[in-house]
Amino acid sequence: MNFAQLLWNSVPPWVTITFFTVDLVIRLVALGTIPHNRRPSAAWGWLLVIFFFPVLGGLVFLVLGRADLPEARRRKQREAAERVDAHGPGTGAQEVRSMRDWVHETVRLNQHNGAFPVAGGHRIEIIDDYDASLAAMAEQIRGAEHYVHFQFYIAVADPTTEPVIAALEDAHRRGVTVRVLIDHLGSAGYPGYRQLVHRLDDAGIDWRRMLPVRPWRGEYQRPDLRNHRKILVVDGTVAFTGSQNVIDRSYNKRKNRKKGLQWIGMTVRVRGPAVGHLDALFATDWYCETDDMVLDTDRAPAPGPEPTGGTLACQVLPSGPGLAQESNQQLFNHLFASARERITVCSPYFVPDDSMYNTLRTAVGRGVEVHLYMGETSNHALTHHAQRSFYEMLIRDGIRIYLYRAPYVLHAKFVLVDDQAAVVGSSNMDIRSFVLDHEVNLMVTGRDFTARLDDIVEGYRGNSHELDLEDWLARPWYQKYLDNTARLTSAVQ
Repeated sequence: MNFAQLLWNSVPPWVTITFFTVDLVIRLVALGTIPHNRRPSAAWGWLLVIFFFPVLGGLVFLVLGRADLPEARRRKQREAAERVDAHGPGTGAQEVRSMRDWVHETVRLNQHNGAFPVAGGHRIEIIDDYDASLAAMAEQIRGAEHYVHFQFYIAVADPTTEPVIAALEDAHRRGVTVRVLIDHLGSAGYPGYRQLVHRLDDAGIDWRRMLPVRPWRGEYQRPDLRNHRKILVVDGTVAFTGSQNVIDRSYNKRKNRKKGLQWIGMTVRVRGPAVGHLDALFATDWYCETDDMVLDTDRAPAPGPEPTGGTLACQVLPSGPGLAQESNQQLFNHLFASARERITVCSPYFVPDDSMYNTLRTAVGRGVEVHLYMGETSNHALTHHAQRSFYEMLIRDGIRIYLYRAPYVLHAKFVLVDDQAAVVGSSNMDIRSFVLDHEVNLMVTGRDFTARLDDIVEGYRGNSHELDLEDWLARPWYQKYLDNTARLTSAVQ
């Protein structure tokens, strides 16, 4: 008798019966409860995990299966939203009145989903150089006279970010009110996080972790619900937002440096009414973490923002748990459905659900040119392989895919439609950004802005290669296997 037989014979029958009973009960309960108010693709993803690993999968679902924040935090979000001005300056500007009908429809959809009012009179500068973006933020902070609101998904202290961190310390020493928000788990895994925390504490700067997961201190919510926003507001007159975090472009990981990975980001510097809207969004997140509402306390003493001389219309769209369901995805799908000439999408993580995929392939059928820009490489293996699993379908549907050459990681995030409207911000094109993360996007109309994005796209094309279907189908079998397996998890990533 071998060891396996000996072990089997030594197990009491009641243990075996109990095990199989629990296994069956978990599967049956999952089958009737997981699909409740959940999209079928997500339900099937969770059911797949639980049917393969009933006990372990059931425990993971209990921890990660609901994209809900604690009720106290949702209540704070509602309270803050009620205090935000529902109109604001610039809503009657010429650039707003002259928008195309389908753009007005998009504005109404966004506002129905919790966006701020569209407003005119904006000047928006696109900064697509990684180090220049950090230098611009540092310069703006050094010139602060009243307050600085700093909110980033990832922020660390390292040689690259030193000008920004030093500027925050200097502003605080000068008597400027400085408030800092950094995502807890988003930042904690990167070298330089502890150094930043120590420097903020030593300087006496008021700062908080966003969505902290420290149960030993009574701080807990679903751990993969994160605040992915990037916002810097100075004196209520200038704001920065976009896709770039405050960290070295290698993200300080040894494995990244070994591979030579370098991130390509994008930041916009905003002047105009949207600055106040981004500031209100910061104030909402600050209130959620501190119980301190600073929406009306940090205003500069000047009678109001100076005229910007800008001619762009802009709308700020926050999204995330506790807000309108998947409002950023609704925005993108509506834009894709409204396009008449061309759609350009740039995203580091592009894992469309059925609705987005069908909207894009339908756009191609209507004669719209659809171009996707993504990275040849990525730092998130599971999402990257899930993304790759769509390439064949997309190419066969007539969608052109451009892959930014490694070792650069294309991390810019924007959508450009018909030279009429563009969306830039923090949101990726995957289930995480649509359901799990707090994001912020700007929808901008105006030929000056879209032309600048066109120039950036041309630069990306020069550093990319277009994916050829024949070459793609010839990739090794094991890569196909990984891609197809990762695709099954795309609805629950």
